[in-house]
Amino acid sequence: MPRDNGQTKPSLLLIGWGAIGRLVLDRLGEEIEATVLVRPGRLDAARASLRAATLAVERLDALDVLPPLVFECGGHAAVREHGEAVLARGAELVVVSTGALADPALFAALKAAAERGGGRLSLVPGAVGGIDALAAAREGGLSRVVYTGRKPPAGWRGTAAEAVVDLDRLDSPTEVYRGTAGEAARRFPQNANVAATIALAGLGLEATEARLIADPAAAGNSHRIGVGHGFLRQRTALPIVKTEVEHGRK
Repeated sequence: MPRDNGQTKPSLLLIGWGAIGRLVLDRLGEEIEATVLVRPGRLDAARASLRAATLAVERLDALDVLPPLVFECGGHAAVREHGEAVLARGAELVVVSTGALADPALFAALKAAAERGGGRLSLVPGAVGGIDALAAAREGGLSRVVYTGRKPPAGWRGTAAEAVVDLDRLDSPTEVYRGTAGEAARRFPQNANVAATIALAGLGLEATEARLIADPAAAGNSHRIGVGHGFLRQRTALPIVKTEVEHGRK
């Protein structure tokens, strides 16, 4: 259904109405005209928790006019389900769930849709800093990028790590994965968005190395980027960025 766009506020579409979507709207306050796209069957619950001025819909095609900025905060499935349509309609799609882009077919389809419709695909750095520095270093000639993600054992529950180690019995830091960032994002879809973001800013998903560690002494999540500069013939490490997360995964 269309909305009266006579006001001058910028407009935004949020895909997903979970913790991230609520945070975005809370931070933006009344400064933006927002629409929320929710999963089928969740419309009434979403409307009950949204501000009266915020529109909620279950289908993208219910919007005759798509806001120019679309913010994905609904997980990998949301990127797969709605990404192409958003980009094909000429909007800028900001992807939070960057691990979804580790699927080569999906990434190619999103790029093709953006080219057809004039849309733009953007990524957010999320839980890690140093992305701008990494992108700048790429222009100067990166030779190697190694991402190390460290979380307490509870952060790995419900993931492929449970098939590698006994999370309840760890008494020292234990590696649960070593390989490419692309494979990390595919095997740990709820845990490796940071690895995917770093890879896409640097050498790419299959050329970026990733190590994932379960550490019983870790108070929260930490991310470290090791960078090798071929043009400087040296190795550097971007600062560790810690995020204290008690609930949820990044």
